[in-house]
Amino acid sequence: MSERKVRTPTTPGDLVDPFRNRGVAFTQAERDELGLTGRLPSGVLTLEQQAKRAYQQLQAQDTDLAKNVYLEQLHDRNETLYYKVLTDHLVELLPIVYDPTVGEAIEKYSSEYRRPRGVFLSIDRPDDIEKSFATLQLGPQDVDLIVCTDAEEILGIGDWGVGGIQISVGKLAVYTAAAGVDPRRVIPVSLDVGTDREALLNDPLYLGTRHPRVRGADYDAFIEKYLETVSSMFPGALLHFEDFGPSNARRILDTYGGTYRIFNDDMQGTGAITLAAALSAIKVSGVPMRDQKLVVFGAGTAGVGIADQLREAMIRDGADPGQATAQVWLIDKHGLLTQDMTDLRDYQQPYARDPADVADWAKDDGAISLLETVRRAEPTILLGTSTVHGAFTREVVEAMTAATERPIIFPLSNPTSRIEAMPADVIAWSGGKALVTTGIPVPPVEHDGVTYEIGQANNALLYPGLGLGTIVSGASEVTAGMLLAAAQAIADQVHPTGPGDCLLPPVENLRESSALTATAVVEAAVDEGVATVKPTDPGQAVREAMWEPVYGDGVTS
Repeated sequence: MSERKVRTPTTPGDLVDPFRNRGVAFTQAERDELGLTGRLPSGVLTLEQQAKRAYQQLQAQDTDLAKNVYLEQLHDRNETLYYKVLTDHLVELLPIVYDPTVGEAIEKYSSEYRRPRGVFLSIDRPDDIEKSFATLQLGPQDVDLIVCTDAEEILGIGDWGVGGIQISVGKLAVYTAAAGVDPRRVIPVSLDVGTDREALLNDPLYLGTRHPRVRGADYDAFIEKYLETVSSMFPGALLHFEDFGPSNARRILDTYGGTYRIFNDDMQGTGAITLAAALSAIKVSGVPMRDQKLVVFGAGTAGVGIADQLREAMIRDGADPGQATAQVWLIDKHGLLTQDMTDLRDYQQPYARDPADVADWAKDDGAISLLETVRRAEPTILLGTSTVHGAFTREVVEAMTAATERPIIFPLSNPTSRIEAMPADVIAWSGGKALVTTGIPVPPVEHDGVTYEIGQANNALLYPGLGLGTIVSGASEVTAGMLLAAAQAIADQVHPTGPGDCLLPPVENLRESSALTATAVVEAAVDEGVATVKPTDPGQAVREAMWEPVYGDGVTS
């Protein structure tokens, strides 16, 4: 007796491909045309009805992680419906699809793995980079944006290896929901160079490369090969780097920033959104940008990146470059940075003080403290990127208030357990004079009969619009002028005239805010000579480029 062949039913591609699938929104005519007859229930719902039902299902999930999982499953089934729900409820869902909930999803990535999304590149197989992207079957003009991570410094949770792909996915979701970047023209990428987390290496279910992180020349060669390949295959794409270790992040940007269209959100995005808050604050303080004096407590990559952008803004406002540098003081765990320290990183060295200039400053075990620096330097701006909880003491805040009429104090570290000072304390200790922005969301503060709205220096206010503007202008690189234009555009959206007014715009209007930011970035790219596309009406070009989560007229697109 011959063996009988077994055939299994197939699922039509239009129900499998999340870009084409509309589920029960396919009309009867569309079902007949696409070979879906009898494969769906008879009822036909609109996108709005589907979104209402999906949101109800989402609300039934009992934890934020469960909501994240539900949304990712929806993302895998129906891209348009996913973005409709996300866009309609962006303020509520931003913390679900990105920080902080995505951190928990990353930690559980291997154990909760469902299906792949993105491109996974291993340092053990560098010759596979081009072949991996080729499997997407996308042409040179088909990609606008690629977000990659090596996952060494994920949010506040550190090294999570291949699970960091969820950061790339989440970042791109925000680009689309907040600024209308077309999700069909983006690629999330994991650059898997290993992990130093023993728990992952010992986990039999771990899906990443199973060895410690590769560093040094082999790492650099892998990054260079990645950049050469993606820039050759997709010459119009913006290359976004996310959550790299501090030394690698800075070196990659410094080495390749003038060659490739690179953006590092942890350095440039954080610096630009902080600059936006500072530009708003000086509307109140009345001290011009060129005359600001800045103390940064936390002299790592993020802190120095912010200092670099504020220094650039001082220069563009008329300060001499040397003087602008002299108006910045950096402090780390060893105290004020001075030129006689032997372990200074290259990016810290320009700001290190001449020991002779601070010879008579008080020292504690040989180090010049934050309080002593504030008392002697008399800064107008104090930034915290140290993750040292409580570092901005009452004495420090009072010294700031003595130094300037309206001190600008930004404790930017997160989470709450690591913030340098809570806004309520800063406002109280300064007698209501401090202009405050934080790195965490905090409720309004009541002081002396005034309600103080505290802005959050959330990078989501900036990078979606910056990215969209870079795409629309076809800018060959992301320049300091484009970052400054993005920061100024955000600052221009608020008018802090009252004593408790917020220094940054609300997330509620993020899509409109991103359009305004993108328009300013396009104009700056044209002015700086890096735009390859020069629209006659940048605002109109930006809005026409913004993808909307709607089902198109055609059923095959």
